[in-house]
Amino acid sequence: MFDGRSDVPCPGLSVESLSLSGALPVYAQSAALCYRVLNNRPEILLITSRRARRWIIPKGWQISGLTPSQTAAREAWEEAGVLGICGTDSLGRFAYVKNRPGKASALCLVDVFPLHVARLEAHYPEAAERKRRWVSPKKAASKVSSPDLAALLNGFGSHPH
Repeated sequence: MFDGRSDVPCPGLSVESLSLSGALPVYAQSAALCYRVLNNRPEILLITSRRARRWIIPKGWQISGLTPSQTAAREAWEEAGVLGICGTDSLGRFAYVKNRPGKASALCLVDVFPLHVARLEAHYPEAAERKRRWVSPKKAASKVSSPDLAALLNGFGSHPH
């Protein structure tokens, strides 16, 4: 989880350490914090989740054969039609419980990678299932449900891009 003091994940929060607790299955995910800079101000691209229609950032399960940042870039393309340059260093991590129909709930640890958006495509795999919206980091933080993700988004607005 993001500790609010720096841009690095909290050291004790790992898939391995949490899996040992046995409370819930733990899975790694990657997310893309898609951004652009207009008039020297960053804007963040939020998308809606498919079922609950909540505002989120593109994220998904680790893809075999891809690095975590490559997975984040692939998710950004599939879920938001984003093409751009994805950083290889994580901005931080957040956790959430994923309720899976017909399966046990799982704890997901999500590493977040910055993705500078070069282009948004109109046609992409999940275009019919999601909405997209550009917002300020502060507004993005107020729209997401995870407090740890909100802290990451708020912190993003204070960094040079």
